[in-house]
Amino acid sequence: MTHDINDYGQPVGPELAHWKAPSALEAECLEGRFCRLEPLDVGRHAESLWQAWREPAPALGNDHEARARWTYLGGRPFDDETGCRAWLASMGADRELLCHAVVDLADGQAVGLAAYLNSVPVDGRIEIGHLSFSPRLSRTPMSSEALMLMMAHAFDKGYRRLEWKCDALNAPSRCAAERLGFRFEGVFHQHRVVAGRNRDTAWFAVLDGEWPAIRECHRRWLAPENFDAAGRQRRSLSSMTAALQPANSRP
Repeated sequence: MTHDINDYGQPVGPELAHWKAPSALEAECLEGRFCRLEPLDVGRHAESLWQAWREPAPALGNDHEARARWTYLGGRPFDDETGCRAWLASMGADRELLCHAVVDLADGQAVGLAAYLNSVPVDGRIEIGHLSFSPRLSRTPMSSEALMLMMAHAFDKGYRRLEWKCDALNAPSRCAAERLGFRFEGVFHQHRVVAGRNRDTAWFAVLDGEWPAIRECHRRWLAPENFDAAGRQRRSLSSMTAALQPANSRP
């Protein structure tokens, strides 16, 4: 941990002489090769999101098991399209969230939801969360690119810390964070109560000084030459980001 020494001989954090607090993020479209992130619009996105979310994953096969995808979000908060629309409306109306629909460029259909939250511009920090991805996004370049677009947008706007938090028992989410370049910072025990159960929360973050190298990993992974004719990756993103620096080795 780097620090300065003040006039009293005490260690203090480094001065941020050239840093300027960013403005709060505003709703705007972010477009990549595979997907586009659009500010959530219930009228435009609800029907396709409902259809995408209600389809069971190929490995699951029925709605009961498909609901397992929502376990670590507190359970699926709707049972039909009307409920889905109402929930999306409440998410869009929440001023603490900046929700985006993940739209497949191949057919223009919304196939997932993601949000910025816990934004504190004065400190330059923001979080990515509320990831509700449908089976169509599972293990696809589109799902990775959607999150890469959000990461890049936050740092391009001047934020200096980007956070990722998840249930400490949610192994897929923890793996996804580390694959994208987030670093594990610890577990907040008994952090929340979700659906009547205790939740310990795992915290991850990317700092602005780490971002250029991570961004280059993202660029190289997404490059067309990293995929064969069948769309299979030649080199994994996890191998690229893991090679940057050992976990928890920030100075």
